[in-house]
Amino acid sequence: QVQLVESGGGLQQAGGSLRLSCTGSGGSFSSYALTWLRQAPGKEREVVAVISRSGRTTRYVDSVKGRFTISRDNAKNTVYLQMNSLKPGDTAVYYCAATFTALPDSVPAKYDYWGQGIQVTVSS
Repeated sequence: QVQLVESGGGLQQAGGSLRLSCTGSGGSFSSYALTWLRQAPGKEREVVAVISRSGRTTRYVDSVKGRFTISRDNAKNTVYLQMNSLKPGDTAVYYCAATFTALPDSVPAKYDYWGQGIQVTVSS
């Protein structure tokens, strides 16, 4: 059983930056592909960014490309989401999720474990 805890959210002005962290415990962190998702009020949850086990493969939703960067530090059991040039449309609850995989470079479509979510609010 893997537990995931997000941190780093909060209120930021448009154009500013935030860095989200998600720290895992209870499993071998390097065995998991990791995903950041978000859900805004009244909208469906969407995948924001994903990183493979190896870290060599990353994917981003079009709306954040060039602004957000996902990275991981297996020694710290942590995945990060650096968010720059924030927009009010980025306001949402952000979740990290972990997917066990034997494939080092694959990106998942399903998730085994979830964090509790953290609020990010971007004011205009």
